[in-house]
Amino acid sequence: MTQAAPLHGLPGDALSGGHALWVTTSDGVRLRVALWPEGSKGTVFLFPGRTEYVEKYVVPARELASRGYASLAVDWRGQGLTERPRHDRMVGHVNDFNEFQRDVDAVIALATEEGLPRPWVVLGHSMGGLIGLATLMRRSEFSAAVFSAPMWGLQLSPHRRLGAWLMSSIASTVGIGHLGTPASGKVADPANAPFEGNLLTTDPEMFAWMKAQLAAHPDLALGGPSLGWVWGAFREMHRCAREAAPDIPCLTFLGTEEGIVDPDAIHVRMASWPRGKLVTLPGARHEPMMEGAAKRAKLFDQVADFLAAETA
Repeated sequence: MTQAAPLHGLPGDALSGGHALWVTTSDGVRLRVALWPEGSKGTVFLFPGRTEYVEKYVVPARELASRGYASLAVDWRGQGLTERPRHDRMVGHVNDFNEFQRDVDAVIALATEEGLPRPWVVLGHSMGGLIGLATLMRRSEFSAAVFSAPMWGLQLSPHRRLGAWLMSSIASTVGIGHLGTPASGKVADPANAPFEGNLLTTDPEMFAWMKAQLAAHPDLALGGPSLGWVWGAFREMHRCAREAAPDIPCLTFLGTEEGIVDPDAIHVRMASWPRGKLVTLPGARHEPMMEGAAKRAKLFDQVADFLAAETA
């Protein structure tokens, strides 16, 4: 049984007919899911990145609705308004990335219950791109996939990668994986960050909008990942890299100024995806969907053209 959940907006935000619901996973976690059901061409499942929340996805939802697509977005466990760790709600924590697949199953059950139009498409950003890839490897409901700077690898120097791998694996083994990762580097969340030097977007207006969301609704903010999250991420990236690409069409966007995920891992995956296409975005940073209006329009035009060609 679902119940209404809050969906915040800033003054002037158009929520595109959206609403939010609480749903419960098979292991008892209460998730928040936002739905924008207007659109008859199909439904895009928006899988957010780490630290993100459904309000941020009103921007992609508007773009998709204007092109005829319904959409939904989820607050993954440990972020947004979904349940968080009791010991420290600012630490993004899971013990294993398989936990996110329980979130996915609950979202799919909700979409089925709500009768959202098919075909269904995954659009995964960053961490959501890793979760989305794992989903496509285990479920068959989706007709196509779109990825934005997917987290199929992380930009780490060899010594930092080894150190993070060892520290996170040991911490998880001895039962302290819930603790925050020491010296985890620059957190991508813009809550208290200046625009200058940010890794997310080249557009100051969009960056200011994201900061204003978090200032207005501080419960949405999230800090660094836990050691368990790091260990789980390494294992999931390694596992997915060993598996063949799903047999569905795929479109992936990658900015030339990417500073968080590993571009090499994306190039390797897309080169082996038989029905895949990689689009390089000159000058874009980690969040192509949060660039300026003209760049966003071009990106979503490409998404719509791809879906029209591949899912008709």
